[in-house]
Amino acid sequence: MDQYCILGRIGEGAHGIVFKAKHIETGEIVALKKVALRRLEDGIPNQALREIKALQEIEDNQYVVQLKAVPHGAGFVLAFEFMLSDAEVVRHTQRALAQAQVKSYLQMLLKGVSFCHANNIVHRDLKPANLLISASGQLKIADFGLARVFSPDGSRLYTHQVATRWYRAPELLYGARQYDQGVDLWAVGCILGELLNGSPLFPGENDIEQLCCVLRILGTPSPQIWPEITELPDYNKISFEEQAPVPLGEVLPDASPQALDLLGQFLLYPPRQRIAASQALLHQYFFTAPLPAHPSELPIPQRPGGLAPKAHPGPSNVHDFHVDQPLEELLLNPELIRPFIPES
Repeated sequence: MDQYCILGRIGEGAHGIVFKAKHIETGEIVALKKVALRRLEDGIPNQALREIKALQEIEDNQYVVQLKAVPHGAGFVLAFEFMLSDAEVVRHTQRALAQAQVKSYLQMLLKGVSFCHANNIVHRDLKPANLLISASGQLKIADFGLARVFSPDGSRLYTHQVATRWYRAPELLYGARQYDQGVDLWAVGCILGELLNGSPLFPGENDIEQLCCVLRILGTPSPQIWPEITELPDYNKISFEEQAPVPLGEVLPDASPQALDLLGQFLLYPPRQRIAASQALLHQYFFTAPLPAHPSELPIPQRPGGLAPKAHPGPSNVHDFHVDQPLEELLLNPELIRPFIPES
């Protein structure tokens, strides 16, 4: 670990703390993810091992954050390519994203998801905070701590307590233990809706409220439109007043007909009816004016501060600051590496 020099702290995630660092020999800037260990004798958390496995399966894709190294030394640390910020910055722009910008973000997201699914990887926690943006405007998928190598035969059981609540598919909310890439496709739909709307489509405060948010827009699911729902563990435990679906055009009045059509193909109750990422890339939405913006035309986040109007080549406008502590001491500081309670 003595090959890196800490430049600053980027933030906290569900499974650890992330630092900006420089490789002393090469000068390369990286993001060091320090994985929180509850007790040393417990060994490396499963989430970290799964993240490494998933990223090894899909390495060298321009739409997935690259795992650079797993340095030896204090604690357990992963070295990733450095990215400026996450896609939640789109909520804080002074003006709404242009249609061409929304298309560009979604196109890059779909290319990353399509590549993951082609390699049998289900991310299981797609959300704006896990979509990172580079200095050149490139969007990349990050945080594979909940990812799984998918079993195509559907024989494996998984926990339903995955995906951040606002982006959690209905089958997960009903307690499904057998599911597939459909959970990612639902999350993509939620992200698209958020890009179009400027705020989350389904901002539930708890799991029951989350289902209510979905039902208010999509209507009450029935065995007629979703036959598998009766087999889900929590289907008979939860009952709601019958509600009719609301046209997506009323929810998102400023969205184009093509955007609404694509959104509707993601936000479907039956998981296997949701449009695949590879098919979505061929949707008419991406081939009607305005066309997707070039990454150089997208807002680029800066740390600290707001947004630059355009991407630009060269070094990022990030304020580097040096921490006058040896890396070994910094990473082992019990006040700094404290247990982190993940968001629901």
